[in-house]
Amino acid sequence: MKIDRAFIDTNIPMYAAGKDHPLKIACINILHAVAEGKIRACSDAEVFQEILHRFLFVNDATTGFRIFDNFNVLMKGWVLPITIDDAYKARQLAEKYPRARARDLLHLAVMINHDVKDIISTDAHFEKFQEVRRIPPEKHKDFM
Repeated sequence: MKIDRAFIDTNIPMYAAGKDHPLKIACINILHAVAEGKIRACSDAEVFQEILHRFLFVNDATTGFRIFDNFNVLMKGWVLPITIDDAYKARQLAEKYPRARARDLLHLAVMINHDVKDIISTDAHFEKFQEVRRIPPEKHKDFM
């Protein structure tokens, strides 16, 4: 099955820019594929908040700003806003998935409201959502 438009989760730019990790190269490859137009991608404003939150929390603003700015350039024009409709949809989804994290529900709501069916993420818990298909970064070529 081919990817139409894939949502890029927060962990992809963070692993790509971070320290050595088993998924680092796969995440770098995802971002290269987006830059080369091989993957039609989008993300949402919450992803950028998550990047800032993480790096300000660990007192490494310089790294956080670099990841934020580079990802912003890459995703220019494809960062979906967060609206009250998205927040309300996330609230509805919370009833269906009561153990899910609010941030994940918000991403899911944005994806549903923008008809995005695929998410590229290292987080396997996205597989529990019936509304989307998770694509692990190391498997993305299987969907191209």
